Amino acid sequence: MSPTGGHVGGWRLPEAICDAGYEVDRWVELARIAERGKIDMLFLADGNGVNGIDNPELLSRNPTTRPVVIEPVCLHSALAMVTTRIGLVATATTTYDQPFTVARRYAALDWLSKGRAGWNVVTSSNPDDAKNFGHLEHAGATRRYEMASEFVDVVKDLWDSWDDDAFLFDKEAGKFLDADKVRLLNHKGSHFSVRGPLNSARPPQGHPVVVVASGSPDGMELAARTADVIFTVAETKEAAQAFYADVKGRMAKYGRKPEDLVVMPGASVFVGADEEAAERSYRVLQELIPDSVGMPTLGRLCGLDLSGFSPGDPLPPLPETKGITSFRNLIETMARRDNLTMRELYRRILPARGHVLMKGSVEQVADIMQEWVADKACDGFNLIAASLPDGLTALVDLLIPELQRRGLFRTEYEGSTLRDSLGLARPANRHFLEGAR
Repeated sequence: MSPTGGHVGGWRLPEAICDAGYEVDRWVELARIAERGKIDMLFLADGNGVNGIDNPELLSRNPTTRPVVIEPVCLHSALAMVTTRIGLVATATTTYDQPFTVARRYAALDWLSKGRAGWNVVTSSNPDDAKNFGHLEHAGATRRYEMASEFVDVVKDLWDSWDDDAFLFDKEAGKFLDADKVRLLNHKGSHFSVRGPLNSARPPQGHPVVVVASGSPDGMELAARTADVIFTVAETKEAAQAFYADVKGRMAKYGRKPEDLVVMPGASVFVGADEEAAERSYRVLQELIPDSVGMPTLGRLCGLDLSGFSPGDPLPPLPETKGITSFRNLIETMARRDNLTMRELYRRILPARGHVLMKGSVEQVADIMQEWVADKACDGFNLIAASLPDGLTALVDLLIPELQRRGLFRTEYEGSTLRDSLGLARPANRHFLEGAR
């Protein structure tokens, strides 16, 4: 979920929400729509700076870069009070945050939501974020993922600081807690030093759901070892199948089963009562992307200044980047493979941001989704609504009833926690296993 929808032009529709970057009531409305559809989770992407601030004129025309956004854990804490079942997943960086503060925030969100919290692990894709944390340069991908791997381990250890039954509240005996059921972490690693314990009881889910958003080899390895869910980019079913087999195949060496990781590629969905209605809404949005927005937005995604090029030119060679390499590489592959001009490229990329674009009638889109899951291209989808609230309402009122009719999607939530919805087991506390005390 993005405050202005997933399509670059979505915010320009007359009925579209524009002010969700700071108005909490908008999110209350959206969360209730999503929960009415029995959707697994409401996922909020986030960053630690304003993307594109070096080009304020472009920023003024393209708010999908999220120039303002409510801090997602704070926002989800508010939404926890007005929802009962939908998962609440928020992004936090392992490059510019600290394990203790992240562990504490997400434990609190899990308690506030009664077991519906999730942490989307990112290493930060915007190199300019470094300047907001006293750094001159953004760390390279290898170092960022080394930090992330240690960071996630520390956070999980902190969530396991206390045994599930550590707090006795025995008023008669005057014993508030069992002193044998707390563990100091005393972690001293390559990047972090954390004593612990966490000043929070063990979260309702044991561990809030851990999500990794990545398509790079480093990100896949991190997800195979540590994550419950992976969000990724896959433009075609064949690419998704290759990714699915690859990331699931990495898990056995970590003592994990393939079903321990839920694979969710992004899907930008344009669905209508019939094919013509879907195509019509898509064309309207496409006409709201002028070259003055499309070209510099494509340049930012590629890490290249395109101001000296024409929209009819082919994509020039791309430089090395410290940003999102997997997405950038996908853009370059698409451009070379299909011999696209830059206008053709941005018109293909921006509606779905490199994710698969599913467009058509309710039956056509449901067919695609059913095929992807049946053919082991994914376990589910990270749905992207082009505009808000209408794009989300179309998913809930048109698409989901068709999936339910086919027996492919729940009609009621399976339980009370996000792990219940995703079919994931509650992890045991590694420090207080039976017989290990």
